[in-house]
Amino acid sequence: MVLPSRSHAPLARSTLIKMGVRIAVVIALTTFFSYLHMLNTLRTEALVQLEQHVSERSQREETIFLLAEDNLAAASKALEERIRTLGPEDVGARFDSLFVRLPDGTVRSRPERFDGTRVPGVFVPRGVTLDEDLRRRLLASYDVLSWYGPAFHVRFSDTFVTLPEGPIILYWPERPTWVLDAEPGLMVTELEYFVTSLPENNPERRTLWSEVYLDTVSGRSMTSVTRPLDINGRYVAALSQDVLMEELRARTLNDHLPGTFNVIFREDGKLVAHPGMEEDHLRRIVERVTSRQPGQAVLKLPERDQYLAVGQLRGPGWSFVTVLPESLVTKPALQAARYVLLLGLVSLVLELAIMAWVLRHQITRPLVAFTHATDRVASGDFHVELDISRNDELGQLARSFQLMADKVQLRERALREANDGLEQRVEERTRELKEVHLQLVQSARRAGMAEIATNVLHNVGNVLNSVYTAAQLARERMTHMRLEHVGRVARMLQEHESSIGTFLSQDEHGRNVLPFLDKLGQNLLDERQGILSLLDDVGRYTEHVGDIVKVQQNYARTPRVQEPVHLAGLVEDALRINASGLTRHQVKVVRQLADLPPVLTDKHKTLMILVNLVSNAKYALETVLPTERMLTVKLERTADEQVRIQVHDNGMGIAPEMLTRIFQYGFTTREEGHGFGLHSSALAAQEMGGTLTVHSGGPGHGATFTLELPYLAAPPQAT
Repeated sequence: MVLPSRSHAPLARSTLIKMGVRIAVVIALTTFFSYLHMLNTLRTEALVQLEQHVSERSQREETIFLLAEDNLAAASKALEERIRTLGPEDVGARFDSLFVRLPDGTVRSRPERFDGTRVPGVFVPRGVTLDEDLRRRLLASYDVLSWYGPAFHVRFSDTFVTLPEGPIILYWPERPTWVLDAEPGLMVTELEYFVTSLPENNPERRTLWSEVYLDTVSGRSMTSVTRPLDINGRYVAALSQDVLMEELRARTLNDHLPGTFNVIFREDGKLVAHPGMEEDHLRRIVERVTSRQPGQAVLKLPERDQYLAVGQLRGPGWSFVTVLPESLVTKPALQAARYVLLLGLVSLVLELAIMAWVLRHQITRPLVAFTHATDRVASGDFHVELDISRNDELGQLARSFQLMADKVQLRERALREANDGLEQRVEERTRELKEVHLQLVQSARRAGMAEIATNVLHNVGNVLNSVYTAAQLARERMTHMRLEHVGRVARMLQEHESSIGTFLSQDEHGRNVLPFLDKLGQNLLDERQGILSLLDDVGRYTEHVGDIVKVQQNYARTPRVQEPVHLAGLVEDALRINASGLTRHQVKVVRQLADLPPVLTDKHKTLMILVNLVSNAKYALETVLPTERMLTVKLERTADEQVRIQVHDNGMGIAPEMLTRIFQYGFTTREEGHGFGLHSSALAAQEMGGTLTVHSGGPGHGATFTLELPYLAAPPQAT
């Protein structure tokens, strides 16, 4: 017999694919870790370079501010000395030759002698009284600026002195007409740079930098450094220099590392110089820098994927920040990783090509020969020829294959001989299995009958206990009936038969006969009614015994037809069936029964379940003090169209490990129990489409059994 040809994936191809995948994974991992290494290296180098750049740049930028402070310190000493040495004889005629009061009420430099490119200019607002002291300080300031102004102009656009009374002496060659263009009522002492230098605002008399502001005369944006001068405890002058913002902003925006940008802001967060960008981004940069730890020079702004290098500009105390996007670091690392991956893939292709050639010549061809030999052996031809001259694993496999073919030929012959007697043994074993099967079926039937009988006996036993109790109560009541009193009254009447009227009306004992007979008759009627009630209970219990038998018989038949049942009454029946036991055990019963309309269900199965649950609860309460024994029965309708009946006791409780076994056949926690009641009750609940579950908080915490049945409203009865 020749086997049909089957299509297989070539071994060489599958091997190449598997090896290629593994090598590709190795290349990918190598590329990934190379990327991480390069990224970490480049990030470290970039951050070091960034920190160094910001440090150097901050030092360069703060030079102009520190130089301005040094200039003012030198000029301040010169001004103090000039004020002290300038006498009244040096002021009068010289002051009038340099300055003149104009029609607008101001005092300014004389236009005919004023050249603002070589000498400072003077502006005194109108309304300022020029006394001798003010004229001396004004002329001293003019002289000092004449000496120092041209030297300072190499690095600073202007230098000026402000007197507390309002005059300003200014050297600004680029704006020589500033003192002539100023409005007559301009009071520079109201500007922020001068207000902060007042003693009450600057008690330490430090050199301070102002906010960035716009000069109203020149229209230029600038910041001013001011050094107050006090002589003998009196504020006599303030020396200032301006740093123009357009130069600082131009350097901030244009002089930066490739791909980065710079930001400068004050200690209070107000921006000084920055590129045009959204306010939220600038706000996050300022918040991140101001909240950094002391000494921390490089920060991460994670929400923007940026690094921030911070430098402090001494003098104004501004923060110089260079922002480096993380993409400048990741892009080179990613580019290098691409080269590594490309070289790895090229190497993989070359390696796979070489491996394919080797596999095809060294493995694929010998395996094809093995395949052909296998097909021949499968077809019954055991004479195969393979290359057994090779000394590698394939040569060893060829020799083993030929040896196997010879042994298979011998075994096939032996199997053919053994097959002849196999059919007879199979038939014998088949007959034996049929007999065993019949025995198992009979055993199963007997087991089922035993379970049904056990359930019947258990449920009937519960009811018979109630029947016996009711019969005993009836017997006790019959025993205690006062029938002997009837005989005594009869004998008494016979003795006085001749004078019965006189006896009943006049005799002391005779007058009590009629009332006694009335009470005795009423007592006998009450006793009769009680005995009849007990006999009714016996009849109902006996009827329930028959129903229990019918229910158990129905396990093997079609289900009982559902009938309208008033569940609250059924619960009361279950309690009455167990009433004698509950009374004997001194169990207090609490009823929480909702008034539900009749529902369609199997009355007798439901009653059987409830009788079992109440009976079990009664025994569970034996460990509790008689005064504390309580059984709660609750009936309600749930939101998911179910009827829920709960039987709760505060008895011995159930251990957690027993909750999963409580409904198993034969499982019980009582020594005299047999474990059939809850098992049959759970099966009955399932047959009615409901569930029977249990919950307990553990030993000593009682137990709650919950029966849930479908809420099927019974149709209204025809009247």
